[in-house]
Amino acid sequence: MNGNETARLVAAGLMIGLVASNLWGRRLNFSQTIRMMLIWTALFSGIYVLFLFRGEARAVWDRAKVDISGQQADASGHVLRIPMRSDGHFWAVGAVNGQRVDFLIDSGATTTALSASAARMAGIDATTSLQIPVDTANGTIMASPIRIGELAVGPIRQTDARATVSDASGDLNLLGMSFLSELKSWKVEGRTLILEQ
Repeated sequence: MNGNETARLVAAGLMIGLVASNLWGRRLNFSQTIRMMLIWTALFSGIYVLFLFRGEARAVWDRAKVDISGQQADASGHVLRIPMRSDGHFWAVGAVNGQRVDFLIDSGATTTALSASAARMAGIDATTSLQIPVDTANGTIMASPIRIGELAVGPIRQTDARATVSDASGDLNLLGMSFLSELKSWKVEGRTLILEQ
């Protein structure tokens, strides 16, 4: 028996002991005892499920905070501080030609990349553009080079910003080096990305 199995066995024993002592101290009849056992089982099961899915629950909580507050970062002047999300990435709520777009900030991406749906929503027609090969983490895809009239993330605004559009990227939108290299500075301090224009 390894350390993990021993810890699980001890935890299970403590839970059973807690329930048994509670039931014994109350001296309940049979139907009340069954009902209390079901309540305790549901309680421990709920706690266990929350523990198993704590990463997913944190990601949902992070997204809910962004949607409720409308702010994903602290901004002052032309400096934007973006906290790292629980998935280990930096996400920002931006605007493309005034339309809200959620971006993953990716310093490994050469250009800013829009999904086809985000481009359509922002009034960008990429169907007539020529297609060029673009290297991604998942291989080479074909994308249309475009220009964005106004790209904004918090107080940071860029006009005539270079980007690409591709159906192959799904719903993912990336802020790449074409955006970051136009800034005065960008850096990561601890779990915070700091952008300055």
